[in-house]
Amino acid sequence: MITMNIKTKTFFLSVSTLILVGLGLHGYSETQGGTTNGSAQSGTKPSITEYFSPASTKKMTPDADGFIQRWSLLEPINKPNRGNTVFVDSYLRNAFDTLYFANQFTIVPKNGEKVKVGEQELTWHALESKKFNVKLFRFASGLEKQMYGVLFWAVTVVNCPQEMKNVRMAVGSNSASMWWLNGKEALLLSGDRRMVMDDCVSPRLTLKKGKNIIRGAVINGPGMSDFCVRFLDENGQPIKDITITNE
Repeated sequence: MITMNIKTKTFFLSVSTLILVGLGLHGYSETQGGTTNGSAQSGTKPSITEYFSPASTKKMTPDADGFIQRWSLLEPINKPNRGNTVFVDSYLRNAFDTLYFANQFTIVPKNGEKVKVGEQELTWHALESKKFNVKLFRFASGLEKQMYGVLFWAVTVVNCPQEMKNVRMAVGSNSASMWWLNGKEALLLSGDRRMVMDDCVSPRLTLKKGKNIIRGAVINGPGMSDFCVRFLDENGQPIKDITITNE
């Protein structure tokens, strides 16, 4: 009788250990990938409001480090890719030069405006990022849109009190991206890359007095996706004496 009790206790102890180990592994898989907020730990999907707020009509300046946080973002365009390693210059230029929707290179979209891309009807969202980097993956997942094998478009307007010469656009993106200032290409970030602030800087540019339109396209295969943009003066210091609007 004593022997049976010992075996029974040993059996239940082994089963309990396996259950605990299984729960532990499950908990790790929920939080791995760098996300440690409460939503991830509870198993719920992070809300878009954790990363963005609706763009207001108030004047907005860059953050303390000069990063631009107000953008109009288009819901992701379906763009299947075999992986981020295919993002060489020739592939990217073809992808970014392709006309996906009407007035693609001239539109300054209004919040809620829709465009047609093939069979997709996509909406522009005027948003303000709560972080210095604009988390496109969270934008897509928060709207329950496709997150992988996609192309994002972003537009914003920088208003300058006076002409600013010899400035540089500094960009970081995950993965590859291309950026334009007032309709002219400013820089291309190619390859499979992680977002690093000031990862690439443009040649010297001129911000004209009044409105300047920034346009960007970010492409992603698997994994996360985000970007950050700011302007640096000729001494390499962030430019903060500008305002940001959506039109």
